[in-house]
Amino acid sequence: MVELIDAPVCLKPDSTLVPLGQSDKHMQEALRTGRENTITYQVLKSHNTSADKQIKLKFDSLISHDLTYVGVIQTARASGLKEFPIPYVLTNCHNSLCAVGGTINRDDHMFGMSACKKYGGIFVPANQSIIHSYAREMLSGCGRMVLGSDSHTRYGALGTLGIGEGGGELVKQLLCRTYDIEPPKVVAVWMQGRPGHGVGPQDVALTLVKAVFQNGFVKNKILEFVGPGIEHLSMDFRNGIDVMTTETTCLSSVWVTDNRTKQYFELHGRPEAYAELAPGRNACYDGAVIIDLDKIEPMIAFPFHPSNAYSIREFRENAEEILADVEQSAQKQIDNPELHLDLRSKLHGHEFRVDQAEIAGCSGGSFENLVCAARIMKGKSIPNEFFSMSVYPASNPVLLELIRNGAVQDLMEAGVVLKPSFCGPCFGAGDVPANGSLAIRHTTRNFPNREGSKPKEHQMASVALMDARSVAATAANGGFLKSAADVEYDDQEPVYHFDESSYRKSVYNGFGHPEPETELRFGPNITDWPNMIALPENALLKVCSVIGDPVTTTDELIPSGDAASYRSNPKRMAGFTLSRRDPQYVDGAKEIQRLELLRQGGDASPELASFADGVIAALGYPSRSRGQFLQTTCFGSVIYSIKPGDGSAREQAASCQRVLGGLANICVEYATKRYRSNLVNWGMIPFLGDAALLHILRRGDLLYLPNIRQVIASGQQKIQAALIRDGKVLNDIPLTISALSEEETQIVLAGSLINYYAEGSK
Repeated sequence: MVELIDAPVCLKPDSTLVPLGQSDKHMQEALRTGRENTITYQVLKSHNTSADKQIKLKFDSLISHDLTYVGVIQTARASGLKEFPIPYVLTNCHNSLCAVGGTINRDDHMFGMSACKKYGGIFVPANQSIIHSYAREMLSGCGRMVLGSDSHTRYGALGTLGIGEGGGELVKQLLCRTYDIEPPKVVAVWMQGRPGHGVGPQDVALTLVKAVFQNGFVKNKILEFVGPGIEHLSMDFRNGIDVMTTETTCLSSVWVTDNRTKQYFELHGRPEAYAELAPGRNACYDGAVIIDLDKIEPMIAFPFHPSNAYSIREFRENAEEILADVEQSAQKQIDNPELHLDLRSKLHGHEFRVDQAEIAGCSGGSFENLVCAARIMKGKSIPNEFFSMSVYPASNPVLLELIRNGAVQDLMEAGVVLKPSFCGPCFGAGDVPANGSLAIRHTTRNFPNREGSKPKEHQMASVALMDARSVAATAANGGFLKSAADVEYDDQEPVYHFDESSYRKSVYNGFGHPEPETELRFGPNITDWPNMIALPENALLKVCSVIGDPVTTTDELIPSGDAASYRSNPKRMAGFTLSRRDPQYVDGAKEIQRLELLRQGGDASPELASFADGVIAALGYPSRSRGQFLQTTCFGSVIYSIKPGDGSAREQAASCQRVLGGLANICVEYATKRYRSNLVNWGMIPFLGDAALLHILRRGDLLYLPNIRQVIASGQQKIQAALIRDGKVLNDIPLTISALSEEETQIVLAGSLINYYAEGSK
């Protein structure tokens, strides 16, 4: 089904992948030269502005949604923004449903519209389209590059390199700076065969994620999809696989283009966006993933990750054993002995019953997925007790065509609820299941809290990911799990007609025509970023959280759902940091931040004096005056975790720590480049530390970093931190500073990207 080749391979003119040859003493040079012939490097080369080894990219366009664009624009404003230099699309698909009441979501939309008028942007109103559907329909193009402040910025099936990053990287593009990376490795995804009956794009995607996530096989690499199997896949099918590559932790993806790609752009009224993209002669890759499409089966991914996947057939044969393993693994992540994930209660004899079904978002809400679901459910009914099913078409053009071809009628007659274009089910702000329920969804993620539950308040539900076809088959089977491969339905590719009229009548396009006299519209929840000082000579870090999970997701660092409603109010949103994973973190961070604010204000309070004297005594610095210590040493908080930052690109995962006085993270490795970039752009030091620190560090410990500013400024990567506990130095902790580029060094020294740009404008 899937084979991994962990060695360089070459794509020969006869369209076969062959090993590059380990015995070839010139292998590395051949690989470097052959890598230049990949589609990936053809696209990167056309966007690279640097003659040096490091790649410095300028993108063709940018895109954000209403969970991130206020922060991006506020940061860019504080950094000297005058107008949007390239097309910047603001969609309103994440907080179009207000989870907490009040005007704050609509206030943000008004801010976004006024920013598009002032700076020359493109504004897509709420419920017109989800971010990635609009980008596919209106921004993509063969050989183009799009940078988005959402992790699922993936348009590779359309020949477009899409990269999802934190807002700071978009700010750099808005200020005509570059996106800087080391030359990435490229992995070929060789597709052969054709999908069988009942198999959809999510089944292929989950199979791929299962094969490469845990082993980090494609981490921070670019996936290049090639092979004869691609010609058998519709564009919706390709897009459905491509968007899920984010869950592999790859940097981006790109596919060969063909006549189907050409027809897609013609259908969408943009024939000029098509170009033939194919690997050059003897293109070489750093490895390969071989996928036999004809061996893919309908899949189900259990909590709490898309990689926790099994074929539905395998699950049905071993349900009790698999569910016991899932529950045991989940309990470690929940880390609450009073709360349990109970999935075995869903077993009824040999049948497994679920409570809710959804098809939505950038992976599920496509035209083809929903047509297939409608065909399966035509003339049938969902169970009418304790079960619900909703579908969210990805855009209004998709919805319009579903209405015209009768699919909407078939779904609604089966009892399915039709809802507008909205990303809520993907991040915990829509159709939250009841406590103890299990939902099956064709969406992107099933992380903890992504279903909207609140474990801290003993409210817990869970999500299993499936393809739309098997979701529909299960719903039509009374909620009892059923593979679409076991259902007779018309699986021929449906005919689609794209109608842009709703966009023409509702989307504001001000690119190239900024109106600088326009006043930005601020709601009461929209506030500026607080002041962040430059890094002083020394630093004292208070350990405010120690997390032993194998992976810590962005959603655990800063929850989505109702907490995200406060995304435009940095201080208020910061109060939710780690709230569903470590509720003690915020109070601990605020304690050290309060002392730091007293220090910055020159306050001579007894509390600050006592704290400083205690640290000085512990360090054995009797000759150093308290005044000198307070003048040269800043106080802040730090989090230790094993592998933080998997999942969302939301910069709030880092910025909220910074707003609370966070100065650093310590981890064994960073799950994604984008989380590490977010830390740096908010002036936080990305430390690496030994896994043994999990058993050494405790909440409340202090780490003293002498001469940290000089260490970073000089490009050193090693530092010894003095571990202080109970008024005594226990030992020195060796830390490594994850390699910083020249610009990243200056950002950390300045205290944030905002400060860095402000200094440059003086």
